[in-house]
Amino acid sequence: MILDRQELCGIAASLAREAGRMVRDGRTHGIGQTSSKSSDTDMVTEFDRASERLIVQRLQRLRPDDAIVGEEGTDTNGSSGVRWLIDPIDGTTNFLYGLPGYNVSIAARSDEGTQVGAVYVPATDELFTAIRGGGARLDGAPIHCSTTASLRHALVGTGFSYLPERREAQAARVARLIGRVRDIRRSGAAAYDLCCVAAGRLDVYYEQWLGPWDLAAGELIAAEAGCRTGSFAGGPVEPSNVLVSNPTLFQPMIDLLRDSG
Repeated sequence: MILDRQELCGIAASLAREAGRMVRDGRTHGIGQTSSKSSDTDMVTEFDRASERLIVQRLQRLRPDDAIVGEEGTDTNGSSGVRWLIDPIDGTTNFLYGLPGYNVSIAARSDEGTQVGAVYVPATDELFTAIRGGGARLDGAPIHCSTTASLRHALVGTGFSYLPERREAQAARVARLIGRVRDIRRSGAAAYDLCCVAAGRLDVYYEQWLGPWDLAAGELIAAEAGCRTGSFAGGPVEPSNVLVSNPTLFQPMIDLLRDSG
């Protein structure tokens, strides 16, 4: 299968920006319908659904033979070998409270892995993109991960589950490791955190229990920016546990995560 990655990246970027601006502008008029998903604190709004609907409709017109999977329920089969992963609002709680960290994340995958990714951050009007083998960019300019060489000087990002029992265990881990790094940041949006590692705004990011749509675009952007990506054990990255850092800090962070339980 021959893929035009430039075309796919252009589509992902255009749709992420269009959907992101739609939800940003729509929020100024207030949020109407909301409901919960995995727990009573895991929210979905009318704008999550509207964003996914917009992206899916555009993709079905532009790429009718592709498969599409979205966080809010879209799951369509395709025959082209391309599958889109959509997070229509990553960081819905931020969006709900008017905080800036939410984003729209879109990736295209094939049997060989993620081929392109785009993450648009409406509050800052920033667009992160990557093409497999072609590097990562922020608003068209190349980006690269940090060169921080010591965990003691590393700014570390993480996130917490919506399930209270998991969140308590994750908080206990933070308490055990926070004295061994520069500090901890928690933006509340996984795709944005991954892009921050790609751009050198964070040195390390780790999290558990993500969805594939949370991870796909941001992980490619980080990898193409020079980051090392994997699991807490150093194997291939997986949604259940994700570790991303500059190459120097990857193994020390594995050791620290193991030591912190």
